[in-house]
Amino acid sequence: MFSKNLKYYRLKSNMSMKELASSIGVSPMTISYYESGERKPGMETVKALAEVLDVKVTDFLSSRNHNLIFSHGEFRKGSRLSVKQQDYIRESVEEYLSRFYCVVALLGGEVLPEAPVCRGIRLSMDVEENAFAMRRYLHLSEFGPVGNLIGILENKGILVYVTDIESDAFSGMNGTVNGRPYVIVNGKMSPERIRSTIAHEMAHILFEWPEELQEKKAEEMVTAISQAFLFPADDAKRELGIRRTSVTRDMSLVCKEYGISMYLLVKRANLCGIVKDNAAKDFYIKAGRSGWRKNEPSRIEKEEPILFMQLVFRAVCENEISAQKGAELLKRPYSFVVEQCFAGEEGRNGIY
Repeated sequence: MFSKNLKYYRLKSNMSMKELASSIGVSPMTISYYESGERKPGMETVKALAEVLDVKVTDFLSSRNHNLIFSHGEFRKGSRLSVKQQDYIRESVEEYLSRFYCVVALLGGEVLPEAPVCRGIRLSMDVEENAFAMRRYLHLSEFGPVGNLIGILENKGILVYVTDIESDAFSGMNGTVNGRPYVIVNGKMSPERIRSTIAHEMAHILFEWPEELQEKKAEEMVTAISQAFLFPADDAKRELGIRRTSVTRDMSLVCKEYGISMYLLVKRANLCGIVKDNAAKDFYIKAGRSGWRKNEPSRIEKEEPILFMQLVFRAVCENEISAQKGAELLKRPYSFVVEQCFAGEEGRNGIY
């Protein structure tokens, strides 16, 4: 418990073992022993660690669910993320899902829908057919916009964690916890990019990928499927027409409707033959000059996972846990949980 939490908060503070050890006057090997659980520090050392890492002593004592088995996805070869950053991302997933499964255990596992089987879709060489297959597998309409993607996945038993990672080298990752798929995405990204990243990770999760397929080719296929999933070819032709001589302002309304960036829309329109190469190239040049490659203006509201919060509020209202425990699980103020669960005298009397 202490060992895992110490490692998590050290990585969250972007400190190496050597840096943390130097800050409290011990050797890096001692920190390694603490994080592996081979040794336990005294209270004075714990207080020193808490001060350096800017956490409370009680944060080190937060319970961890030791019955969880994680299988984390691989980071891409050549990733610009450091080993320390990769470790932090994995640790942040485990810390979050440990809190999540604490309330699941209290309420009973049946509160989570049965998740779709991973690697359950046979891959074809037709991108559009793969996108249709992915929609069918998730029991979605084959055409039209995909609504609140995070809400859809949570209602299908797929866990989504949105957290702020201070690196533009990280967009998302997938894995499983006790066999249930999860997706983690970087909340620092635009709402449109978060949606496309989630769709990208879902393609990784749901398709059966041939072992002989090279990583670069697989990534290209995953990207193409996820983009077609969000904006099918037939939809593109219906919304945009069969031919456009240029990229025009009215297309932003389609971006808003489908929850996609203009970059994604233009790429799909170009692949579908709606926008010709020269018009697409002209857009990319102008958008690049305007800084859109990294900071395209968002046109939609940011989606947020709500399942964890719903389960905690339910546990509080059913007296399975205290409001204080609920606040600790959510890492939100006690007053916030009380306000949400007991909205004044009207709330207590059943009037909302």
